[in-house]
Amino acid sequence: MREFQRKLKWILLCCLSFAIANTSAQQKAGYISSLNRQNHWVDSVFKKMNRKQKIAQLFFVRAHTNRGEAYEDSVGNVIKDEQVGGLVFFQGGPVRQLDLINKYQKLAKVPLLIAMDGEWGVGMRLDSTISYPYQMTLGAIQDNTLIYKMGQFIAYDFKRLGMQMNLAPDMDVNNNPDNPVINYRSFGDNKYNVAEKGIAYLRGMQDAGLLTTAKHFPGHGDTNVDSHLDLPLLPFSRKRLDSLEEYPFRQAIKAGISGVMIAHMDIPALDSTKHLPSTLSRPIVTGVLKDSLGFKGLVVSDAMEMKAVVKYFPDGEADVRAFLAGNDIIELSENSERAILAIRKAVRKDEVSKIEFESRVKKVLAAKYWAGLNHYHEASPEHLVDDLNRQSAKALVQQLSDAAVTLLKGNAQSLQLNPIQKTAIVSIGVAQPTLYQKELANWYLNSDTFIVNKSTPADDLLTLLEKLRQYDQVFVSINDTRARPASKLDYSNGVKLFISELAARPHTVISIFANPYTIVGLPGIEKSSALMICYQMSDELQRSAVKVITRLISPKGKLPVNVNMYFPYGAGVSLK
Repeated sequence: MREFQRKLKWILLCCLSFAIANTSAQQKAGYISSLNRQNHWVDSVFKKMNRKQKIAQLFFVRAHTNRGEAYEDSVGNVIKDEQVGGLVFFQGGPVRQLDLINKYQKLAKVPLLIAMDGEWGVGMRLDSTISYPYQMTLGAIQDNTLIYKMGQFIAYDFKRLGMQMNLAPDMDVNNNPDNPVINYRSFGDNKYNVAEKGIAYLRGMQDAGLLTTAKHFPGHGDTNVDSHLDLPLLPFSRKRLDSLEEYPFRQAIKAGISGVMIAHMDIPALDSTKHLPSTLSRPIVTGVLKDSLGFKGLVVSDAMEMKAVVKYFPDGEADVRAFLAGNDIIELSENSERAILAIRKAVRKDEVSKIEFESRVKKVLAAKYWAGLNHYHEASPEHLVDDLNRQSAKALVQQLSDAAVTLLKGNAQSLQLNPIQKTAIVSIGVAQPTLYQKELANWYLNSDTFIVNKSTPADDLLTLLEKLRQYDQVFVSINDTRARPASKLDYSNGVKLFISELAARPHTVISIFANPYTIVGLPGIEKSSALMICYQMSDELQRSAVKVITRLISPKGKLPVNVNMYFPYGAGVSLK
């Protein structure tokens, strides 16, 4: 009986999640349009605040659940003493975070707006939760309704945890393969594809009642410097920026995006002030984004603690400049108390008009109203981990992975090979057998598996190459086990030569579970009988690759970036 009740409760929770999504769909584009209507709750809350409290509503501070009780208490003291507008959560666990959100909300006189970077869902930050594919992987998918559905599922997860805002999607056009900070976080290097995928994602989230944030305006995709470490230079003309970098953001604004995050970049074509991050530039934040592009939603600064900002504007000067530039939300100030006092002085001196100041505070309050914080209810910890790991979500991750796999070279015969012939299944870049090997071995019963790690000695590689001559056919997986799949594999030159040698042999099928840009660093790989790019090393994509090889599914993905002359943007073989 208890088991039946437990299952019934779980089914009801799942039904509730879809009911929430359907109800919220009536709010389509509602946040932006709501700003044109008088809001009595917003007006009432605003009137009860003094100037310092109004300024504090513009500040969102950092929160973690993996740094211990003393850290958690320190954040609680900031909320209690300063009454900031919101929090941005980072690493931790779902149950701990939900409990902490409930605790922190009790300390706030005005409910906090809770945000997180969830570009691939809450799994980007939290353990024991689902991660959806990276945006580069999603860029290969041809059915954008799947990405819309993902947005709805992610919105449910956020709201289930007591959060109201996702600092996503990333709408940078990644046209620099060596970009150290965006790269696989982008949908690719084609501005139209980036815009379409980003809009599908944001609409899914917003239709399910979640605030979203397109980032990093006006475009962080063609930089070779990580703004966490220094100030990147964007040396392009205004014409180039208008036509390329800004394109996805313009489209997102037309689609009703609720928020836009400003990048920390030096952009002389838009503001010639030396070493001035775009976040601190009024000509960029107010002149370009708000005035020229007509964006009426929330303008969010990138993290104000990043080196790109504090290197040139230390001791709180950056916070004041970000406020004067036109940012509505100042994210992760080094010292919010100091910043609030400094901005209060600037407001007192009329450095920003009273009308502009009040409208920005009310914009934040209106976001809280739209997200339902005017009738705040605690999130329930009951069955939380089960809800976040529901079977429907796992099935969607697999569906997205199946749709992303891209066959760059080959046909049905060269891909599937003969199931009864002597077969070698080789996994490279790993220390133990992969799921890809285990799954393929179930289909190719006359097979042996081999492991090549990232720096296997040259003599061992030569011995293995000779041994593999005894096999009629070889399946190879190239794997990037790093948390951040970079553009270049961290393999020894010997291992790369080993791959090239294998590719040149007949009846060799190669599947790459890594960043698509890594193909450039593997010369000769284009000679393989069949070649698949699977974008990242996840269990789901390994299963997808095996399903393509065994013809359970047909590859439908298209390459979302230009790799080289052999594999341009849009490459992808479809099998009938």
